[in-house]
Amino acid sequence: MFDEFECAVRQVVQHVSFDRDVIVSVFETNIRMIGGLLGGHISAKYINSRHPVRLSWYRDELLVLAHDLAIRLLPAFNTSSGLPLPRVNLRHGIDLTLSKSERERFTCTACAGTLILEWATLSRLTGNYLFEQYADRAMSYLWDRRHRQSNLMGTILNVHSGDWIVRESGIGAGIDSYYEYLFKAYVLLGEKNNDYLTRFQQHYSSIMSYVQQGVAMINVHMHQPYRSTKNHMDALLAFWPGLQVMTGDLKPAIELHEMLYQVVKKHKFLPEAFTTDYRIHWNSHPLRPEFVESTYFLYKATGDPHYLEVGRTILNNLEKHARVPCGYAALSDISTGRHEDRMDSFVLAETFKYLYLLFDSSPKPFIDIDQFLFTTEAHLLPLNLLLFNINDTLREEFDKKTLLSARIYDQRNLSLTERLSDKRAKNNQCPAFDAKFQSHQYKEQLRRNIRGDQDMTETLTTSSIAIEKQTKE
Repeated sequence: MFDEFECAVRQVVQHVSFDRDVIVSVFETNIRMIGGLLGGHISAKYINSRHPVRLSWYRDELLVLAHDLAIRLLPAFNTSSGLPLPRVNLRHGIDLTLSKSERERFTCTACAGTLILEWATLSRLTGNYLFEQYADRAMSYLWDRRHRQSNLMGTILNVHSGDWIVRESGIGAGIDSYYEYLFKAYVLLGEKNNDYLTRFQQHYSSIMSYVQQGVAMINVHMHQPYRSTKNHMDALLAFWPGLQVMTGDLKPAIELHEMLYQVVKKHKFLPEAFTTDYRIHWNSHPLRPEFVESTYFLYKATGDPHYLEVGRTILNNLEKHARVPCGYAALSDISTGRHEDRMDSFVLAETFKYLYLLFDSSPKPFIDIDQFLFTTEAHLLPLNLLLFNINDTLREEFDKKTLLSARIYDQRNLSLTERLSDKRAKNNQCPAFDAKFQSHQYKEQLRRNIRGDQDMTETLTTSSIAIEKQTKE
């Protein structure tokens, strides 16, 4: 494992350059590439701190690459709102000869609100406060654009005016990781950033009041929250039970996950979109990780072997229906098993990582996962990041390419119980679950209610028909 990782780091260091005349997605470049480089850098330091002969040649090159790439994304923030434009040219930035109306001016809530973890980490490791400042400003602007009565968000807005273009509110495509990063920003950056937690809590309350309909999660109009806008759900919302586990809200997490599992059992994979009575609405499946992610977190929280069985179902279906000679192929149609000639990076970064962790029974794993936070692409960021202060000295050190391993993996910082305030220690972010969730019978009854209750099935079907009628009207 170490040999392969060290080889991969060498390949990136020797062959990757971002000085290219290419237009990229700010959102995807951040979560996949900057997040991946930061996670690789942190892992390299972690390994070297425990095995000094490993990566002894490494001199923060991945961090330097992440910094360079983030600098190339900064022109996207040249907007009156502070929200980033959706795309930028890595060499030329934004074409300022074009008028605002000629440039891309619409972005999704998730696209603008999924930067703070990576950019705050970059600021804390390099001493350059601008990254965290830009990401925080975008998050604050989005919060200000919520509907003040419902506390719900739309899905697409104008980056210059802040006007909502799509006023549909849910927890799936276009908005999902905004909610994830609100909560995780509080976990990663600590109690001095309580605004993130307060915002998340208000959003969460509204989502559970308006978007949750029975066990289903149905998009609603942000200004008219009792008005449904769709008659189906999308696969991206499958991350929600995992986030609920992190917040300590286990009951709805178990129920929503079980509903999703029934869809998986019926179709082998979670369709890109499906109705409340489990029919396929959009039949492709790019081997997304969200359902596996939630399965892993539920198993971590409950220790219930049921989730190992869920994992085996997922793994067996991947091997049987997605395995091809050169890897694993996305499915363009889960009904026929037809493949696409592609495998997204998240399949390795997330899908198989969460499956590996789900089945990992090592009593003392090399990496203590509990010391880290997963980004939305499952890259590892150290929880002791909250102890880092941004200062000019650190920035000067980084500019000189000084090693930062002592700051990242100072042994005093590895334990969350040390060098933290008493209040912080007493209110540890690890959720405390009600004792009843230790009961297999209680958890099984929750799942049985979802999969076997005829009244529930009738309710879901009736709800689906009603929403279809409402949507047509």
